[in-house]
Amino acid sequence: MIRRRPLVLGAAAAAATLALGLPQFAFAQAKLKVAAVYTVPFEQQWVGRIHKALKAAEARGEIEYKATENVANADYERVLREYATAGNQLIVGEAFAVEAAARKVAKDFPKTMFLMGSSGKPQAPNFSVFDNYIQEPAYLTGMIAGGMTKSNKIGMVGGFPIPEVNRLMNAFMAGAKEVNPKVEFSVSFINSWFDPPKAKEAAFAMVDKGADILYAERFGVSDAAKERKVLAIGNVINTQDKYPDTVVASALWNMEPSIDRALKLVKDGQFKAEDYGIYSMMKYKGSELAPLGTFEKKVPADIVAKVKAREAEILGGKFTVKVDDGQPKSSK
Repeated sequence: MIRRRPLVLGAAAAAATLALGLPQFAFAQAKLKVAAVYTVPFEQQWVGRIHKALKAAEARGEIEYKATENVANADYERVLREYATAGNQLIVGEAFAVEAAARKVAKDFPKTMFLMGSSGKPQAPNFSVFDNYIQEPAYLTGMIAGGMTKSNKIGMVGGFPIPEVNRLMNAFMAGAKEVNPKVEFSVSFINSWFDPPKAKEAAFAMVDKGADILYAERFGVSDAAKERKVLAIGNVINTQDKYPDTVVASALWNMEPSIDRALKLVKDGQFKAEDYGIYSMMKYKGSELAPLGTFEKKVPADIVAKVKAREAEILGGKFTVKVDDGQPKSSK
């Protein structure tokens, strides 16, 4: 009887809760069911940052998380519908190439919340958008590159010339120009989100033309830099541990502020269609300049001082990095 007493009390409490019309999660709230749909593998840097933030929430015990990677554009709508039908309360993904399909699914499942990477606007009532607005640390890495180049030639390899890529490249170029007006740029797009061999070949061509620093917007570029013994600037993630003598600095994207905010709003029943772009900015800790690490004593002291001063101005609201979504061009 003594051992059974807690069970009896628990049953009585649950019965009282139901009788009062109170939700049972007043005692133990269930985990949120969250799903993600990605068109590229988890290892791709952009998707990897989203996946990392969701895995962290899963590790904290806040969510049940399921994800599908490498989903073809033609299958994206089907996978979204499967996750929505399965009762997931929040679905995360990237809708850049499948905008119409993703927004159609959101309309068909108004009680499911969607947080999707998109260059478009939010769609009421349940389709929020985000993007990696990390132009601020990209500008700072540009300053470092401008101060490190000896040939005054920088090569830049991107995936597609869409706003989320363009704004980072343009900010990087502006930062480099600030400290080195003589710098010239060679810009190339490989028209793929994940094709390291193609990115590597594009980078090789730039080194052959004199570039001694490469902007690695895509995987494969740092490999080329390492092989040709030139320097590289990272994007979205920090790969200096893999390229300690190659990657000077990186602009990091932290998706945790956006993900954690969305999860809280879904739990509170307050999620609505809005643009999460600002939560990728430095003042929200959504982005940052990676530590110089192995290059801490290799970057000229005067450049480090200028970067730190500019960083402080950005965080203090005294300097704004321009958001330029136009396609960057090679120097003439």
